[in-house]
Amino acid sequence: MSSKKTRIFVAGYNGMVGSALVRLLSTNPDNEIITSTRNDLDLLNQAAVNAFFANDQFDQVYLAAAKVGGIHANNTYPGDFIYENLVIQTNVIHAAHKAGVQKLLFLGSSCIYPKLAEQPMTESALLTGILEPTNESYAIAKIAGIKLCESYNRQYGRDYRSVMPTNLYGPGDNFHPENSHVIPALMRRFHEAKLRGDPQVVIWGSGKAMREFLHVDDMAAASVHVMNLETAEWLANTQPALSHINVGTGVDCTIRELAEIIARVTDYTNRLVFDASMPDGTPRKLLNIEKLRSMGWQASIKLSVGLEETYKWYISNNSNSR
Repeated sequence: MSSKKTRIFVAGYNGMVGSALVRLLSTNPDNEIITSTRNDLDLLNQAAVNAFFANDQFDQVYLAAAKVGGIHANNTYPGDFIYENLVIQTNVIHAAHKAGVQKLLFLGSSCIYPKLAEQPMTESALLTGILEPTNESYAIAKIAGIKLCESYNRQYGRDYRSVMPTNLYGPGDNFHPENSHVIPALMRRFHEAKLRGDPQVVIWGSGKAMREFLHVDDMAAASVHVMNLETAEWLANTQPALSHINVGTGVDCTIRELAEIIARVTDYTNRLVFDASMPDGTPRKLLNIEKLRSMGWQASIKLSVGLEETYKWYISNNSNSR
């Protein structure tokens, strides 16, 4: 007689992070993965989310659903970013609690930390300074998500954990020409410039800002690792009001260096021009990952290898890229 499978709901399963989680979780035959499309379940609809959780039983919930975007999108639609993310988080976390779900993992973002936080940023830097203005709305929503989890843990004895990834990239990323993050935006721009034979590509900012990048498959692996840590080990490495865990590589590079790598990956050989009149965003964003390392996990996919894989995925999954 087989043992009961672990029923896992992945909210946001068709996004980049959610799909990586489903790929990884599905490799374990003891898991039963439950997903729902936006047409079947609108996470912005509180009544629908409550009914969904009430009509099913889950052992674990991964909250990977979010409204995401790069500097341009965050700066252009701050109201959408704060509203939609607050509502999604509140609906899912509260419905999970009401339905008796004991284990939930909330996926946040490294933008929760102050713009000028000491580098590398430790978990204790949270709420110690002013946020980066261009993504403040998104950051505030993610901070609220952490505090929602901590509050339900304190008041109701739940085991709701939070992980804060650095900048993510990989298969399934959003390659929209305006609303994407830096890696897919540059990858698409270089690829299209190569096809057109453009003599140069203009890149926002001075190129001096520094960023850390984590492959989405590494993020999925870290998430599953944290979710399945024994409660005693989790509690030994966190505090009730400071429970989130950084997830990154511990290595960063300048945007100029990133652009040069992507140019090589896409085989774009002409000139790169950096427009310093456009915003750089936060000067540097490097996470301190010692806490996660002490819990037995570290990233394994090198940036150059991950970018090559991502470019192959982009070529294969975008009909207008060939």
